Amino acid sequence: MKIAIYGLTITSSWGNGHATTFRSLCKALFQRGHEIDFIEQDVEWYRDNRDMPDPPFCKVHLFTDWALESGSLLAKSSDADVIVIGSYFSSALDLSRKLFERSEQPVFFYDIDTPITMAHLRASSSTAYLSAALIPHYAAYLSFTGGPILMELEEVFGAKKASAFYCSVDPEVYRRMSSVSRFSADLSYLGTYAQDRQSGLNIFMGGPALSQPNMTFLVAGPQYPETLSWPDNVRRITHVSPCDHPRFYSSSRFTLNLTRREMIAAGWSPSVRLFEAAACSTAIISDQWPGLSDFLTPGQEILLPTNTDETLYILRHLSDSDREQIGQRAQQRVLDEHTCNHRALEFEQLLSDHSK
Repeated sequence: MKIAIYGLTITSSWGNGHATTFRSLCKALFQRGHEIDFIEQDVEWYRDNRDMPDPPFCKVHLFTDWALESGSLLAKSSDADVIVIGSYFSSALDLSRKLFERSEQPVFFYDIDTPITMAHLRASSSTAYLSAALIPHYAAYLSFTGGPILMELEEVFGAKKASAFYCSVDPEVYRRMSSVSRFSADLSYLGTYAQDRQSGLNIFMGGPALSQPNMTFLVAGPQYPETLSWPDNVRRITHVSPCDHPRFYSSSRFTLNLTRREMIAAGWSPSVRLFEAAACSTAIISDQWPGLSDFLTPGQEILLPTNTDETLYILRHLSDSDREQIGQRAQQRVLDEHTCNHRALEFEQLLSDHSK
């Protein structure tokens, strides 16, 4: 099968979760014998930070100006068996209209940002990459978010089929590894700065760091304002390449998962980082949101404190054996349900269902 994907980026993981998501999915599809073309815009901030400029599992086509190059870029998918348009693809609106006019192949919309997309659609019926009027024309709406939002997509916005298509992890990449001193920490956090996650970072990391000066804490990710102040025992790393993520997680006693406000409100929105950390058998401390227990069992596979004191209790009193068992159970759960091969099989089934 030939698959054409128009997405935000697969070549650069800088400040986004799209690249690692597309990489794991495309790799699994390629290993199952499929041919993939990936089309992305060549923008400065990704061009200067490409950590996978030439993926071995797909052919990448970069473009600069959609208005000038749309003809040749549409031709990249002319013989595809299925076309996927990802959220935040810069020219998704024009691309979708042109593909629907061509009407040659099924077109899937892959929303890696569903709660944010839905907030815009409810307010104004459109985003920069999707309009409500286009939704009924997609063969399937693949959503990073499950739960009630899928029914809304079908019943309110007219999606032919809205399916939960969660992020996944590549177990060949994300696994327990020997620790590295520069990543060692009692509690770590890996994530791009987001204002609505900062309060959680203050509660679950800032508070414990102030209370326990002998413990070590690590925050890794770009775009944090220089005006932010951190306790002396909180180290900062601006960027961790995906190839170093397994060592990052494996070097922490615990790692922290924080969720965007829109994802908490929608529920059923596991992040890529959640599955990646679990695949590395690292004990995860997380904020809470509806549907989380569908992915990892609280108290058994993930820890859900509600405040600084509860987080401190975990850091100070949970035994090493209990911590390791929690990490191992989470790892097994993710390997059983949320690998990239699981998603590749789901993708094939979605296309098969459409063809019936």
